[in-house]
Amino acid sequence: MSDKPSVLFVCVHNAGRSQMAAGWLRHLAGDAVEVRSAGSAPAETVNPAAVEAMREAGIDITAQKPKVLEYEVAQDSDVIITMGCGDACPVFPGKRYEDWKLDDPAGLGVAAVRPIHDDLERRVRALLDRLGIPAAQN
Repeated sequence: MSDKPSVLFVCVHNAGRSQMAAGWLRHLAGDAVEVRSAGSAPAETVNPAAVEAMREAGIDITAQKPKVLEYEVAQDSDVIITMGCGDACPVFPGKRYEDWKLDDPAGLGVAAVRPIHDDLERRVRALLDRLGIPAAQN
């Protein structure tokens, strides 16, 4: 890893879990980490319930757009975190992988998304700890 590690969050639609995780990492790590997210089959837009849950925490992800997982982005990432995409997520030899088992927020209201959002915050804080990067205080 370089001085500034890059983390790629991948889920199927890049509309909920991976967008919230990326939002948390941007918020907590500032510019200490290069944050990326992508999906194996991206949706048209970010899940509105995910946007609302993040807004409630003071994090704005409204400008984010689901992106297709590209080989180069994965190849250039130091850590790849998958979230429920199974075999649809390609494996790149030599990369550090983590698979976070999380419920898919697709089609859920904001009340059902909040626990996923909270779980992601805990996981991102733990990731920062493993990377040796101090998390910003909320």
